[in-house]
Amino acid sequence: MRNRIRSADALHAWLNPTTEEKEGIEGTKGVFQWSITPYYASLMDPDDPSCAVRRQVVPLASELELDFVGVEDPLEEVAHSPVKNLIHNYRDRVAFCVTSQCAIYCRYCLRKRMVGEADFMMRKDELREAITYIAAHPEIRDVLLTGGDPLTLGDANIDWILTELRAIEHVDIIRIGSRMPVKLPQRITPELCAVLEKHHPVWVNTHFNHPKELTPDAGVAIDRLLKAGVPVGNQTVLLRGINDDAATMRALCEGLVRHRIRPYYLYQAQLIGGTAHLRTSIETGLHIMHELQGHLTGFAIPKYVLDTPLGKIPLTRDYILGRDGDRVVMKSTRGAVWAEPNPRPARSLPSEEGSDASPGIQLNEVVSPPGTQTISMETGQLSVL
Repeated sequence: MRNRIRSADALHAWLNPTTEEKEGIEGTKGVFQWSITPYYASLMDPDDPSCAVRRQVVPLASELELDFVGVEDPLEEVAHSPVKNLIHNYRDRVAFCVTSQCAIYCRYCLRKRMVGEADFMMRKDELREAITYIAAHPEIRDVLLTGGDPLTLGDANIDWILTELRAIEHVDIIRIGSRMPVKLPQRITPELCAVLEKHHPVWVNTHFNHPKELTPDAGVAIDRLLKAGVPVGNQTVLLRGINDDAATMRALCEGLVRHRIRPYYLYQAQLIGGTAHLRTSIETGLHIMHELQGHLTGFAIPKYVLDTPLGKIPLTRDYILGRDGDRVVMKSTRGAVWAEPNPRPARSLPSEEGSDASPGIQLNEVVSPPGTQTISMETGQLSVL
C-alpha cells in the first residue's frame, strides 16, 4: 500500500504511458483518484495499451468525454442511507461501507463519488451509529461489509466490527466484499484469516474480471480463505475491451472454479460518469450468457444482472420486455418497470467460430400498455414516463 503508483513519473517504471493515458492522468486530477499497487502493475502489459489489466486502472482521456447519461449515484444509495455509509435498500440486508479507501481505484468503480474521499471515511462513533441502527432493526439478518475495501482496515479494526455485529442476535450472515485477492493478495494473511474464522458464518465475495488476474499469488490468498472456512464467490463487471467476449468469460469462469471460487454475478456496467468507453450493450451480455450455457458446468455460470434503485434485476427473457429506442425495458422484482439507457449495439453479434449458437441476440421493440409505470434513469433523476 505504501508503494502504490500515484503519478505518471512512477508509472514509467512499469510501462510507457500513451498520449491518451498521460492526458487521462492529468485531466482527471480532482475528478477521480488513481493508484495502482506494484503487484497489480506487474500484471500489466507494458507495451500494449489494450491490456485488460492496464485498462482497468490507468486513467484515460476518454473518461473526460461527454457522457450521454453519466451519473454519480445510479443506485440512489444516498437516498437509501438512514445513517452515514449504511445502505438499506433490501428489507433483510444492508450494505455497510466501513471505509472509503481502496488499494486501487478502478476506473469503472460504482462508488467513484466516495472512494478515496476523506468525507466518507468512518470515525469510530460513526461506525457505532451504523451498528446501532442494525441492532435496532430485527429484520436485518445479512450485513455486507463493503466500501471502499474493508480489508484496507487493520486486523484489529476488522475484528472489532465483526465482534460488534456478531453480538446482534438477528444478524445471521456477514459478507465481505473485497478486491484484495485480485489487487493485493498478500493482504490475505494467516492472521487475517484467523480473525475471520472467529466470527463465522463469514462469506467473501471478490472481484476478478479477467483470467490474467488469476495468478499463483491470488491462488494462495483464496486457498487461505477457504482453509479458514470462508466460502468465496466472485462478482465480475462486464467491461468493453476487457471481458466482453465469450472466450474470455469462459476462461475466467473456468479459472475461478479451478481455484474453488463460485462465479456469482456478472454485472452490467453501471451508468457512472466517465465510463462510457467501458460499457457494453445488454445484447452483448446476453450473447455471452448464451455461449456459456451448455459449455460450462452449471455452477460455473454466473447470474447476469443489472443493479438498479429497485434492486437487482436478472437479465433474462423472463424479465426483459424489449427495447424502447435506446432503452432496454425490464420488469423489476418489485413490480415496477425499469427502463435502462443502453444504446443499440453497432452490429449484430457474431457467433463464435465453431459454435452452433444463433448469429446474434436481438431485442424486439416494446410498447408499454397504457397506464404502465415505467421508471427511467435520466441525468441522475428518476422520472415516470
